[in-house]
Amino acid sequence: MSSGSADWVTVAVLGRARGIRGEVTAISFSKPERYESLREVFLFPEGSRREVESAWFHDNRLILKFRGVDTMSDAERLAGCEVRVPLGERIRLEPGEYFESDLIGCEVVERDGGASLGRVTALQDAGGSGVLEVEGGLLIPFARAICVAIEPEARRIVVDLPEGLKELYQT
Repeated sequence: MSSGSADWVTVAVLGRARGIRGEVTAISFSKPERYESLREVFLFPEGSRREVESAWFHDNRLILKFRGVDTMSDAERLAGCEVRVPLGERIRLEPGEYFESDLIGCEVVERDGGASLGRVTALQDAGGSGVLEVEGGLLIPFARAICVAIEPEARRIVVDLPEGLKELYQT
């Protein structure tokens, strides 16, 4: 089984054991409805296949129960593992929604003149729609008024920057 990150989508990272029945808390990287149909996952770095017995949210925290993980000590051994599914099983997005992994690496170009501003290195969660972090430290609000053409398949995002934004980040 290949563990290359291009073959997989991380949907959560496991935290600490919860209770005495083998439940594990997790940090969710997907929409809550994603977990309603989650039946089989793979844990990395160990690469093991796990059957999901149940998945639910308690106080906005994802709780997972895997078949065969029935004690607190079983659950504690899983802390820090990434919960992944094959790339082909990632959820469908609504129009105008994008996977963070599809945005990272896209070239950001200015609509006016086509100058390259660099590649997206991260998407920061700044509330609302987030902020694109571009090589060199440029931060661009990931908003429709600014990101006027988002083309992950072409590895490109066209932006119409507000006056003075670029100058804020020049050293």
